Amino acid sequence: MEKEKVLRVSNLNVFYKNRKHKLFSKTDKKIQALFDVSFDMEEGEVLAIAGESGCGKSTLARAIVGINKDYQGEIWQKYNRPQMVFQDPYNSLNPAKKIGWLLEEPLKVDKERKWTKEERRKRVEEIMEEIELPLSMLDRFPSQLSGGQRQRVCIGMALMREPKLLIADEPVSALDVTIQAQIMELLQNLHKKHGISIIFISHDLRVVYQISDHVMVMKNGRVVEYGETKQLYKKPQAKYTRQLLEAAGIRKDKTAENA
Repeated sequence: MEKEKVLRVSNLNVFYKNRKHKLFSKTDKKIQALFDVSFDMEEGEVLAIAGESGCGKSTLARAIVGINKDYQGEIWQKYNRPQMVFQDPYNSLNPAKKIGWLLEEPLKVDKERKWTKEERRKRVEEIMEEIELPLSMLDRFPSQLSGGQRQRVCIGMALMREPKLLIADEPVSALDVTIQAQIMELLQNLHKKHGISIIFISHDLRVVYQISDHVMVMKNGRVVEYGETKQLYKKPQAKYTRQLLEAAGIRKDKTAENA
């Protein structure tokens, strides 16, 4: 049976203002960052968006969650509360607030439901179990946690209101290899347990292969290739995709063929 669509992006063109010469110009010239991007996602799917820095991956993510609203085209979502996990766990958390406060905050500002103090506390405890951190860390500040622990907290904050779509924007690139593997395992476990749809953004094609069902490759704000992960890795159609795979040290007779 065909799964329902959770997200559809059609002919998306995203713009931002060029403020570089603002002092010498009466108007802010717009620069186009994305060009006619189209794709859709099924319920429970993990879609990886891959490409080099500056290709438009994060711009696309910010448009989907509503941070960047200067666009043309259509973004249709079955659910209205996509949540985002950002790249840098060191700058994503308010250093002046304790972990318990940070996790509770999404519930305090929830406009769809009024949470009691007891309900918020119970939900925080549930999430701490989900992200595999001890309750004792609720009284700590972000500076007292490791990078991996901070990223777990960021993931926990994104999960507090049980979103159906999670966007992970380079969630492991700021971590060392060992911690990367742990965070990847956590995301995979959460996906299997809750069936949450995930957009996983990364420039690392080895990491992308581990987690995704489909891959969309981007370059200079455009989609150059889209396909099922194993098939794309075995038989990439675009020259740019082949270059990325070669740069990552991935060969058809190795990583992809042996999966």
